[in-house]
Amino acid sequence: MNIRRVTVAGCGVLGSQIAFQTAFSGFPVNVYDINEESLEKGKEKIRSWQEAYKRELGASEEEVEKAYNNLTFYTDLEKAVKDADLVIEAVPEVYEIKADFYKKLAEVADEKTIFASNSSTMLPSQFAGISGRPEKFLNLHFANEIWKHNTAEIMKHDGTDQQVFEEVIEFAKAIGMVPLPLYKEQPGYILNSLLVPFLDAAQKLVVNGVADPYTVDKTWIIATGAPKGPFAILDVVGINTPYNLCLARAKAGDKEAEKIAEYLKKEFLDKGRLGVQNGKGFYDYPNPKYLDPDFLK
Repeated sequence: MNIRRVTVAGCGVLGSQIAFQTAFSGFPVNVYDINEESLEKGKEKIRSWQEAYKRELGASEEEVEKAYNNLTFYTDLEKAVKDADLVIEAVPEVYEIKADFYKKLAEVADEKTIFASNSSTMLPSQFAGISGRPEKFLNLHFANEIWKHNTAEIMKHDGTDQQVFEEVIEFAKAIGMVPLPLYKEQPGYILNSLLVPFLDAAQKLVVNGVADPYTVDKTWIIATGAPKGPFAILDVVGINTPYNLCLARAKAGDKEAEKIAEYLKKEFLDKGRLGVQNGKGFYDYPNPKYLDPDFLK
C-alpha cells in the first residue's frame, strides 16, 4: 500500500472522527476546514473522542495524546493537501458545496493523490469528472462512532482504477476498519440503503401525528431488543444531516420530506438542538431518557 500521508477535509462530527482514527492508527494527518472557528470546533470534538477512546477502548492517555500530535490543522487547502497520498472529503452533504470543493481541490492536489468522498448519499460518478482524476476517485464511507462501529464502505464507479480501489481497501484495514467493498454504485451504500428508509419511516410517524418520538423509540427497543430507537440514532447522526437530505428531496417535490425538513428546522435546529454533538437533540445528553430503566415501562 502506498498510502502514507492523509488529509481529511472537513472537521465536523464525522470528519473529526475519521481524522482522529487515522492518526490513532499511526498515520500523519492534515486536517482542513474553511476557517479557524470551524477548526477550533473540530479540535473540541477530537478532545471528546480522546475521552471516548479511553473510556470505551481502554486507550491510555499517552496513546490518545500521541494520536492528537499526529494531527496538523490548516485553513489553507493547498498546504493541507501538499504531498497527500489520500484526501478524504467530509464536507457538508450539499451537492454544490462538494462540487465547489472538488473544483478547488483539483487545482492544488498532487497528481498522485487519491480522492475519496465520505458522502452518505451521493455517488462517486457525480464528482469524478469535476475532480479531474476519475480513475483515482471513489467513495469511502464510515459509520458514526467510528471507533466502535468500524465499518468502511468502499464504493467504486465505472471509471475507478482497480488498483486504487484495492489500495483504499488496504488503507481501511490499516486504520482498524472492516472494509466493505461495493463493486457497483448504490445510493446509500449498504448501511444507509437499510438505515435511511427506517429513519424516514420513523419521522413520518411523528410529523403525521401518529406517535411521538419517545413512543416510536420505545416500540422499536422493546420489540426488537435494539439498544437505540430511530430518534436516538438520529441524535447520533446529527440533526443537520437528515435535515439537509430532506431539504434536497423537498426541493425535488417530495411533500413528505418537506414536512420532515420543516419539523426538524422548527423544533430542533432553530432551537440549537443538534443532537449528541452538542448534548441536545431528541434527547438530552449525557444521560438520555432512553437509558432510564423506566423508559421502557
